Amino acid sequence: MSETNIPLPREVADAYVDELIALDPVTGTYLGVRESSSRLPDLSPAGQDALAQLARTTLARLDEAERRPGADSDIERRCARLLRERLTAELAVHEAEEGLRAVGNMATPAHHVREVFTVTPAETDEDWAAITERLRAVPAALAGYRASLTVGLERKLYAAPRPTATFVEQLAEWADTGAGRGWFEDFVSVGPESLRTELDEAARTATAAVGELRDWMRDVYVPTIEGAPNTVGRERYARWARYFNGTDLDLDEAYTYGWAEYHRLLAAMKEEAEKILPGAATPWAALAHLDEHGRHIEGVDEVRTWLQGLMDQAIESLDGTHFDLAERVRKVEARIAPPGGAAAPYYTPPSVDFARPGRTWLPTMGETRFPVYDLVSTWYHEGVPGHHLQLAQWVHVAEDLSRYQATVGIVSANAEGWALYAERLMDELGFLTDAEQRLGYLDAQMMRAVRVIVDIGMHLELEIPADSPFHPGERWTPELAQEFFGAHSSRPADFVESELTRYLTIPGQAIGYKLGERAWLLGREKARERHGDAFDLKAWHMAALSQGSLGLDDLVDELAAL
Repeated sequence: MSETNIPLPREVADAYVDELIALDPVTGTYLGVRESSSRLPDLSPAGQDALAQLARTTLARLDEAERRPGADSDIERRCARLLRERLTAELAVHEAEEGLRAVGNMATPAHHVREVFTVTPAETDEDWAAITERLRAVPAALAGYRASLTVGLERKLYAAPRPTATFVEQLAEWADTGAGRGWFEDFVSVGPESLRTELDEAARTATAAVGELRDWMRDVYVPTIEGAPNTVGRERYARWARYFNGTDLDLDEAYTYGWAEYHRLLAAMKEEAEKILPGAATPWAALAHLDEHGRHIEGVDEVRTWLQGLMDQAIESLDGTHFDLAERVRKVEARIAPPGGAAAPYYTPPSVDFARPGRTWLPTMGETRFPVYDLVSTWYHEGVPGHHLQLAQWVHVAEDLSRYQATVGIVSANAEGWALYAERLMDELGFLTDAEQRLGYLDAQMMRAVRVIVDIGMHLELEIPADSPFHPGERWTPELAQEFFGAHSSRPADFVESELTRYLTIPGQAIGYKLGERAWLLGREKARERHGDAFDLKAWHMAALSQGSLGLDDLVDELAAL
């Protein structure tokens, strides 16, 4: 093959996306591929092996592509580095057989099976006919997932018991939402009457499969893993940290950084708390006072409308001053999250054609009264200028990058770091207008610093420093981590429990918020130093948001060069 017939790295990356969609129609649905709407992936060991083989084949193609003339351009180089880093990290996780013990309170294959229905097109009878077929595919998908977990049990690759117990509870809720029917029956209740019989039958079949998985997990899996550790240890943690952060972290340095941020933020929180409740014993006493006496939004529909207005207002204020936004990027929707998931808000990006807009999701956890202090900076994080502006901009410029860089190649710490940077940016720009909002923002920042401390600390069983006000000299355990988190958070007990379970489910992911923010801030500072008085923040923001995803290995250098 002549050099001119060898594809460039971006072409290799986009070919990978096409082949990935064929194997994983859940990814296809998130990308807006309607042909994916009726199918679910093979979650068995064979399905996992097929994905791994695709990664290996793509890496071999990339080796050739990087030798082609033109492959050293900035845009090709960035794509190649991301593709190689991501696929290598994914293969390391696969070869460690982590997919054979993928159990927890979020981001498991079973969660993906359920959640994909919330983004599957559902406007026309044809859409609902595809949903019917997808519902009928649920039993096979969950059977494949169970087959993977069975192999894991045979090889003594056990999930952590605490997240497993939570997962069983979630399955029970999905199987029966409290009205004698399951989540899938609730989901299809708004479907067209012309397909009512087929939809109801398919939904019952899907619910029955969830019930079977719940029973097997409860009766077979849970007793088998009894006594297994809840934490993963340094070797597994380092592998997962690479996967979520796109770099081989110095975990001990990151742990020290987390404590430094803890002390800095605690001092700032005390200053704001004094303005709200003079003499408060702790900042969280002031936040508890706000829970009762601060500004609130009453009602689920009302809070959704309020959050939509908050994002719309941010777009109007920021577009043209600190960002230049395409019209289709300006659209974002606030939604209420379906019950039965984790407690934290989240964001789903737009489809590649923007037919489905970016959406923020608020889990209400049964609440109907929502403190404003807990929402403002969170929606700057999830919506605008946070996740939505970055991820929607990536989709907007995908043709200039590659579909891979704009979608499936996302590095968690890059995206979460930008979203936390976005919260800080809104504070810098004066959008947090009173002590309530600033204390809420600092509380959210503190949560991310505490995540670095407890996620690394408990999985590596590190020692708590001597200058800590909490159990100095002891070694972290999940129980101490939950107590520490609860003492340094305004969130209710069920949120704290869900958070700690999350860290046990996906080790190394939660640290990326603070470490990613640090990378974004450092890159901005280096760019400012390089340009001096000519530094243009708006231009830098748009260039930074248009370069696609990067691991933290590369992010600072690329940001500094803009």
